[in-house]
Amino acid sequence: MNTNLKKMITAALFAALACVATMSIRIPTPGTNGYIHPGDAIVILSGVMLGPVWGLLAAGIGSAMADLIGGYVLYVPITFVIKGAVAFAAGVLYQKLGRTSKSCYIAVILGGIADIVLVAGGYFLCEYAIYGPGAAASVPANVIQGVSGLAISIALYPVLLKVPDLKMARKSC
Repeated sequence: MNTNLKKMITAALFAALACVATMSIRIPTPGTNGYIHPGDAIVILSGVMLGPVWGLLAAGIGSAMADLIGGYVLYVPITFVIKGAVAFAAGVLYQKLGRTSKSCYIAVILGGIADIVLVAGGYFLCEYAIYGPGAAASVPANVIQGVSGLAISIALYPVLLKVPDLKMARKSC
Protein backbone atom coordinates (compact mmCIF):
# COMPACT_ATOMS: atom_id res chain seq x y z
CA MET A 1 0.00 0.00 0.00
CA ASN A 2 1.18 3.53 -0.77
CA THR A 3 3.06 5.09 2.18
CA ASN A 4 1.16 8.39 1.93
CA LEU A 5 -2.16 6.56 1.88
CA LYS A 6 -1.16 4.61 5.01
CA LYS A 7 -0.17 7.86 6.72
CA MET A 8 -3.48 9.48 5.74
CA ILE A 9 -5.51 6.52 7.01
CA THR A 10 -3.53 6.43 10.27
CA ALA A 11 -4.04 10.20 10.68
CA ALA A 12 -7.78 9.74 10.14
CA LEU A 13 -7.82 7.03 12.81
CA PHE A 14 -5.96 9.30 15.25
CA ALA A 15 -8.40 12.13 14.46
CA ALA A 16 -11.30 9.80 15.27
CA LEU A 17 -9.55 8.66 18.46
CA ALA A 18 -8.95 12.28 19.53
CA CYS A 19 -12.62 13.09 18.96
CA VAL A 20 -13.88 10.02 20.84
CA ALA A 21 -11.38 10.42 23.71
CA THR A 22 -12.42 14.05 24.07
CA MET A 23 -16.13 13.26 24.11
CA SER A 24 -16.21 9.93 25.96
CA ILE A 25 -15.20 10.97 29.47
CA ARG A 26 -16.20 14.53 30.34
CA ILE A 27 -15.63 15.90 33.82
CA PRO A 28 -17.38 19.30 34.01
CA THR A 29 -15.36 22.21 35.40
CA PRO A 30 -17.44 24.51 37.62
CA GLY A 31 -17.76 28.10 36.51
CA THR A 32 -16.17 27.60 33.09
CA ASN A 33 -18.81 25.70 31.07
CA GLY A 34 -15.95 23.43 30.00
CA TYR A 35 -14.80 19.96 30.90
CA ILE A 36 -11.70 17.88 31.53
CA HIS A 37 -11.17 14.91 29.20
CA PRO A 38 -8.51 12.35 28.20
CA GLY A 39 -8.30 13.60 24.60
CA ASP A 40 -5.02 15.43 25.18
CA ALA A 41 -3.23 12.08 25.45
CA ILE A 42 -4.24 11.28 21.87
CA VAL A 43 -3.25 14.80 20.79
CA ILE A 44 0.26 14.30 22.20
CA LEU A 45 0.55 10.82 20.73
CA SER A 46 -0.67 12.05 17.33
CA GLY A 47 2.43 14.20 17.06
CA VAL A 48 4.69 11.48 18.42
CA MET A 49 3.39 8.70 16.18
CA LEU A 50 2.55 10.62 13.02
CA GLY A 51 5.15 13.37 13.07
CA PRO A 52 4.57 17.11 13.30
CA VAL A 53 2.50 17.78 10.17
CA TRP A 54 0.25 14.73 10.11
CA GLY A 55 -0.03 14.91 13.90
CA LEU A 56 -1.14 18.55 13.69
CA LEU A 57 -3.85 17.64 11.18
CA ALA A 58 -5.08 14.57 13.08
CA ALA A 59 -5.10 16.24 16.51
CA GLY A 60 -6.51 19.53 15.23
CA ILE A 61 -9.29 17.99 13.18
CA GLY A 62 -10.25 15.35 15.76
CA SER A 63 -10.33 17.77 18.68
CA ALA A 64 -12.17 20.43 16.66
CA MET A 65 -14.75 17.82 15.62
CA ALA A 66 -15.36 17.03 19.29
CA ASP A 67 -16.08 20.72 19.90
CA LEU A 68 -18.35 20.90 16.86
CA ILE A 69 -20.31 17.78 17.79
CA GLY A 70 -20.39 18.79 21.47
CA GLY A 71 -21.92 22.20 20.74
CA TYR A 72 -18.82 24.31 21.40
CA VAL A 73 -18.89 25.88 17.92
CA LEU A 74 -17.07 29.04 19.01
CA TYR A 75 -14.11 26.90 20.06
CA VAL A 76 -13.75 24.89 16.83
CA PRO A 77 -11.06 27.10 15.20
CA ILE A 78 -9.40 27.84 18.54
CA THR A 79 -9.19 24.14 19.37
CA PHE A 80 -7.91 23.26 15.90
CA VAL A 81 -5.02 25.70 16.28
CA ILE A 82 -4.16 24.92 19.92
CA LYS A 83 -4.40 21.13 19.73
CA GLY A 84 -2.70 21.14 16.35
CA ALA A 85 0.14 23.19 17.86
CA VAL A 86 0.47 20.69 20.70
CA ALA A 87 0.77 17.75 18.31
CA PHE A 88 3.21 19.70 16.12
CA ALA A 89 5.39 20.51 19.15
CA ALA A 90 5.23 16.90 20.42
CA GLY A 91 6.16 15.63 16.95
CA VAL A 92 9.13 17.99 16.59
CA LEU A 93 10.38 17.17 20.10
CA TYR A 94 10.11 13.45 19.40
CA GLN A 95 11.92 13.73 16.06
CA LYS A 96 14.72 15.90 17.47
CA LEU A 97 15.27 14.12 20.78
CA GLY A 98 14.13 10.53 20.23
CA ARG A 99 17.31 8.59 19.58
CA THR A 100 17.21 5.91 22.27
CA SER A 101 14.39 4.23 24.14
CA LYS A 102 15.00 6.50 27.15
CA SER A 103 15.21 9.69 25.09
CA CYS A 104 11.99 8.75 23.29
CA TYR A 105 10.16 8.56 26.63
CA ILE A 106 11.70 11.89 27.61
CA ALA A 107 10.45 13.36 24.32
CA VAL A 108 6.91 12.08 25.04
CA ILE A 109 7.09 13.69 28.50
CA LEU A 110 8.29 16.96 26.99
CA GLY A 111 5.41 16.76 24.51
CA GLY A 112 3.09 16.46 27.49
CA ILE A 113 4.67 19.50 29.10
CA ALA A 114 4.22 21.40 25.83
CA ASP A 115 0.55 20.35 25.99
CA ILE A 116 0.14 21.82 29.47
CA VAL A 117 1.74 25.13 28.45
CA LEU A 118 0.05 25.48 25.06
CA VAL A 119 -3.42 24.39 26.19
CA ALA A 120 -3.54 26.41 29.41
CA GLY A 121 -1.86 29.43 27.82
CA GLY A 122 -3.58 29.21 24.44
CA TYR A 123 -7.10 28.88 25.79
CA PHE A 124 -6.44 31.59 28.37
CA LEU A 125 -5.33 34.06 25.67
CA CYS A 126 -8.26 33.24 23.39
CA GLU A 127 -10.80 33.30 26.22
CA TYR A 128 -9.33 36.53 27.58
CA ALA A 129 -10.04 38.14 24.20
CA ILE A 130 -13.64 36.85 24.36
CA TYR A 131 -14.54 36.99 28.07
CA GLY A 132 -11.93 39.26 29.67
CA PRO A 133 -10.22 38.56 33.01
CA GLY A 134 -12.72 35.82 33.89
CA ALA A 135 -10.80 33.62 31.47
CA ALA A 136 -8.33 32.88 34.26
CA ALA A 137 -10.91 30.52 35.77
CA SER A 138 -10.18 27.95 33.05
CA VAL A 139 -6.42 27.78 33.64
CA PRO A 140 -6.44 25.31 36.59
CA ALA A 141 -8.75 22.89 34.76
CA ASN A 142 -6.61 23.09 31.62
CA VAL A 143 -3.49 22.36 33.68
CA ILE A 144 -5.19 19.33 35.27
CA GLN A 145 -6.28 18.15 31.82
CA GLY A 146 -2.72 18.56 30.53
CA VAL A 147 -1.22 16.62 33.43
CA SER A 148 -3.73 13.79 32.91
CA GLY A 149 -3.00 13.83 29.17
CA LEU A 150 0.71 13.54 29.94
CA ALA A 151 0.15 10.58 32.30
CA ILE A 152 -2.16 8.77 29.87
CA SER A 153 0.17 9.35 26.91
CA ILE A 154 3.10 7.87 28.85
CA ALA A 155 0.96 4.80 29.62
CA LEU A 156 -0.29 4.42 26.03
CA TYR A 157 3.01 5.10 24.26
CA PRO A 158 4.54 1.61 24.76
CA VAL A 159 1.24 0.02 23.75
CA LEU A 160 1.18 1.96 20.48
CA LEU A 161 4.80 1.00 19.77
CA LYS A 162 3.62 -2.62 19.62
CA VAL A 163 1.41 -1.83 16.61
CA PRO A 164 3.59 -2.92 13.67
CA ASP A 165 2.67 -0.10 11.27
CA LEU A 166 3.15 2.56 13.96
CA LYS A 167 6.48 1.09 15.07
CA MET A 168 7.73 1.05 11.48
CA ALA A 169 6.71 4.69 11.03
CA ARG A 170 9.05 5.70 13.91
CA LYS A 171 12.64 6.06 12.77
CA SER A 172 14.04 5.29 16.22
CA CYS A 173 12.90 3.89 19.55
